[in-house]
This record gives sequence, structure tokens and C-alpha cells, in this order.
Amino acid sequence: MGEFSPIHWLIVLAVILLLFGGRKIPELAKGLGEGIRNFKEGMSGGAHTPPPPVAQPPVAAPPVTPPATPVDEKR
Repeated sequence: MGEFSPIHWLIVLAVILLLFGGRKIPELAKGLGEGIRNFKEGMSGGAHTPPPPVAQPPVAAPPVTPPATPVDEKR
């Protein structure tokens, strides 16, 4: 029971490629990288500050029409 040789690593990589396919591996690597980055930031005391929230324009209220006034018919 020794260490892994390069042949062992090639077999492991081939099995991973067969299980996940060529398209999923970059997605998995990206997710793993983000997870490691977040873990390191958390361990360092959160030195990274999140970006400020994006200001959204205020929603305009619909125009208000004044109520109709009764017409005086005696004039």
C-alpha cells in the first residue's frame, strides 16, 4: 500500500470523466474554486467586503386623476 503513481491518477481522472462528462467538469471546478475562496475569506476574518447593493430606480406611481365634480345644472 504505497503512494499513488501517475498511472493511478490517470485511472482516477478517467473514471471522473466517465461519471461526470466533459461538460460538467468545468462547472464542478468553478464551484470548488468559489467554495475554497469563500472558506479562505471566512477563515481570514472576512477581510473581503461584499460589493455595495445596486441602487434601483424608484417605481413611479400611476398618475392620479382628480375626482369628477358634480355639475350644477341651475346656472
